[in-house]
Amino acid sequence: MSDAAQPTAAEVRAAAEAVKAALDRHLAAVERRTGQDDPAVYEAFNALAAAAEAYDELLYDRHDEVTPFEIPDVDDSLPPYAGPEEPHALSVLIRRDYAVVEPQRLIAQARRVTDLDREEEPVTTHAALGVLFGEYEPDEIASRHTDFGLEEGDSTLWVEAAEDLPEPGEWLSTPFDRVDPERIVCRFDISAVFDEDDDDHDDHDDGDDDHDDGDDDHDDGDDDHDDGDDDHDDVIDDESEGPVPVRRV
Repeated sequence: MSDAAQPTAAEVRAAAEAVKAALDRHLAAVERRTGQDDPAVYEAFNALAAAAEAYDELLYDRHDEVTPFEIPDVDDSLPPYAGPEEPHALSVLIRRDYAVVEPQRLIAQARRVTDLDREEEPVTTHAALGVLFGEYEPDEIASRHTDFGLEEGDSTLWVEAAEDLPEPGEWLSTPFDRVDPERIVCRFDISAVFDEDDDDHDDHDDGDDDHDDGDDDHDDGDDDHDDGDDDHDDVIDDESEGPVPVRRV
């Protein structure tokens, strides 16, 4: 980034003040909350996250420093909860995507289940999928997907609150068409896009490595002297890596 494009010190200071104000508003909303899912707390949380993220970016651009906080993505995909405070029923909606990367492995697993003669008419991928999903629970297929020649894609789980349990057979013809986003209690998503976000964050941190380049020539002169301590240095390097970040969904 060129010097002309860098934020000013005043802009960074203003962003810091915005974080302080957002913290005060968030605390005030929490202290005045009217229920577990108070919309005011939801809005104050998102405002605080946005202010902190803006400050983090300006701080890095101006001073090449970062905050010690992991800023969560602001979730605009669902509106504030407006379902029953004391739900008497719930619906769990799950979607898991798979790619069929090894059809022959999939068919072989289906043959083991049905004990089909290999000389009989070959089993199609379509038929093999019906056999396996009829034999195994979805959670077992998810945990053993590579055994079945499958590759995981995105997945999501939604929990929707309800006043009462629907009548038997009421929604079977359209099981996924009646979801009310305002009744979603929580959702959990798994996607490769989250790994890409982590990689982008790592690339952001890699910019700090350039600060150490100037010391390379100085350190090279000590290589022969330090060779005898390689094993000791390896232990230190391993310990200095710190904890591995974990994404929470």
